[in-house]
Amino acid sequence: MSYNINSNGYYGSFGGAYIPEMLLHNIEELKDNYLKIINDKSFTKEFNELLKNYVGRPSPLYFSKNLSRKYLTKVYLKREDLNHTGSHKINNTIGQILLAKRLKKSRIIAETGAGQHGVATATVCALMGLKCIVYMGATDIKRQSPNVARMKMLGAEVISVTSGSSTLKDATNEAMRDWINNPIDTHYIVGSVVGPHPFPDMVARFQSVISKEIKEQLTELEGRDYPDYLIACVGGGSNAAGTFYDYLDDQRVKIICVEASGKGINSGKSAATTKLGKLGIIHGSKTLLMQTNDGQITEPYSISAGLDYPGIGPMHANLYTSKRGEFISVDDDEAMAAGLMLSQTEGIIPAIETAHAFAIFENKKFKPKDVVVVNLSGRGDKDLENYTDYFKI
Repeated sequence: MSYNINSNGYYGSFGGAYIPEMLLHNIEELKDNYLKIINDKSFTKEFNELLKNYVGRPSPLYFSKNLSRKYLTKVYLKREDLNHTGSHKINNTIGQILLAKRLKKSRIIAETGAGQHGVATATVCALMGLKCIVYMGATDIKRQSPNVARMKMLGAEVISVTSGSSTLKDATNEAMRDWINNPIDTHYIVGSVVGPHPFPDMVARFQSVISKEIKEQLTELEGRDYPDYLIACVGGGSNAAGTFYDYLDDQRVKIICVEASGKGINSGKSAATTKLGKLGIIHGSKTLLMQTNDGQITEPYSISAGLDYPGIGPMHANLYTSKRGEFISVDDDEAMAAGLMLSQTEGIIPAIETAHAFAIFENKKFKPKDVVVVNLSGRGDKDLENYTDYFKI
């Protein structure tokens, strides 16, 4: 059994393209062309050159002596926070901007929650000279103001979304409406492994550089190309998909996904999709989804703007239901404490999203010889105000 996507665009029973007729042209154009384009030698050459010389890849796989000593196991950090723009998001936007150019698109739109994807999209648009519009919830604009400033500095138009909870779900809705109205000249750079096929597969492929590098780096550091555990935070799930990609079918490797439970799983303010969700359709994809009994999407909540999404990528929904992945929920307080711990133990301030992944070490025990790789998916510059307010620093 393979845990990767099948030829029909599904991970197990999750995925597909449940779209209105008005989106059919856009999605069919992508489905018909994306594999041909990304497998073309000229695309691969340009993509790899930009990842190396512009993004700064490969990102280090850093052996954390302090965390290893603290938690009595071998902890490695995949330093995606050191990429240009400060997170893993740039891996995907580089790939999609090259795809958009080959599809002769002149206008780029994107959604963003924490602002990392918005910054990464604005960055590649500036590089390639394309118009950039980023949809961002009004709530997120307030709590991620440094990234809003970055996007504007890079030349992007940031559109504030005030519908719903004014967060990531609502920004995605508005971006999709824009794409429906501008199908000819516009490409929508989806930021996570969500949305209708082929987006989950396309984003996962562009992010898979993370797991490919882990294999090479572990061979050098440990004399084997696989860890015992891979750990990543999950909202939509792009950093996790990239971390797991080359290991999905390798049963020697245990997969741990960390969700945001906000104020608590049953508090009414949570984003723990696997604990609270059931089968549904969101943004064109069949997946696990937080919803009421009559199918209305419920509002997610997390202290981290990048994890408060009411669904989850279809890859991860399949990892959960098949039990290939272990899903752990971490609340706001646990995540913030983990962010402070990492800052004061390793001198690395993580994004609050990323901090969720480190919180599991307080309760999850590993063996001394286990090789545990955590994707340090983003840096915490954007969250300094949130950290200082929370800890009264």
